[in-house]
Amino acid sequence: MKRGIQVFILFFIVVTLTNCKKADTSILYDKKYVEEIKQVRKELSFYMRNNFIPGAQIAISKNGKIIYSEGIGLASKDLEVSTTRDTKFRIGSLSELYTTLIYLKMVEDGTLIPDSTIQHYLPEFPKKRLPITLDNLKNHTSGIRQLNSRESKWRGINVSLQKGLEIFQDDELMAPPGNFQQESRLNFNLLGAIMEEASGKKFNTLLKEYVTDTLHFENTAPDNPFATIKGRTDFYDHNMIAQVTNALTIDMRWRAPSDGLLSSAEDLVKLTNIYLSSDYLNDSTRAHLFEPVMLNNNQQSQFANGWIILHDREGNIAYGREGFVHGGSSAVLIYPDEELIIALTTNLTQERANSPVFKLAHIFLPKTEEAEE
Repeated sequence: MKRGIQVFILFFIVVTLTNCKKADTSILYDKKYVEEIKQVRKELSFYMRNNFIPGAQIAISKNGKIIYSEGIGLASKDLEVSTTRDTKFRIGSLSELYTTLIYLKMVEDGTLIPDSTIQHYLPEFPKKRLPITLDNLKNHTSGIRQLNSRESKWRGINVSLQKGLEIFQDDELMAPPGNFQQESRLNFNLLGAIMEEASGKKFNTLLKEYVTDTLHFENTAPDNPFATIKGRTDFYDHNMIAQVTNALTIDMRWRAPSDGLLSSAEDLVKLTNIYLSSDYLNDSTRAHLFEPVMLNNNQQSQFANGWIILHDREGNIAYGREGFVHGGSSAVLIYPDEELIIALTTNLTQERANSPVFKLAHIFLPKTEEAEE
């Protein structure tokens, strides 16, 4: 009888464990927004199919809290590995948002002086006909040229941040500093090199000390093709007949401050919430975070500390940024009045700005009377 009871208990345990389902960590959502999330998933699924995107992440925050996050599709087509919320994607020029945060903290602690010239930190950097300040670099008003097509596709194997300056340091400026605003990855590469020189630390270390370790960002790091990085997606590109293929290996360590970081949609939302509402930056810095840069002709630019200042069709103010890079794309959008943030990452090269973040954001915005009719 006793043995029969033991057998029954053992059978019950085995059956129970067999039927246990592991908690689904691939999706996080707030039940309050289930209907909106269903619409988002439908729109995002259409976007991915229409653009042949293997894998993507979406994260949405409302009032400082993540209400939806999900990995969709494949991180590796070859190995049939699904994308998760922790998958690391190339985020392109959204890397500048991390670099800007480090810059602002280094200004606060006195390591960097915004109106100092490049030569104050890098005496060997060739002087131009007019001085360039650190703020010129941060605000993309330096007049330094953009990467050309050959340089943007350069594989750059084992090229350091400092060594990467050689490709443009002897070139003339395209315009006097402060006259125009023109995005150039070279501005932030140079700014990163100055950060290294001023602190005596590598950019990777600065990223850890000011952001990833201090603020507990678990899925953000510089990309390195020669290192094993847990959770990193495979990268995809288009061939000559628009088929999706594996992207060629490229070493972006010399571009880490401008467009060489890996991150996740959730980490991007966390970063954006720091800009929007955190006390990590002091009050003086926060007061001017989204203040447009003034040019020499007293014209306001559309740029503020890494963010582009936008207005949607209804006239609502928004701050956003898109990133395009070999093997990936990303976008972040903020509606400050609604405390709404949307971040999207993909593992496919995108040649044009067609992110659906505005369309996704409008699902969560208050409906106007005209829209309801």
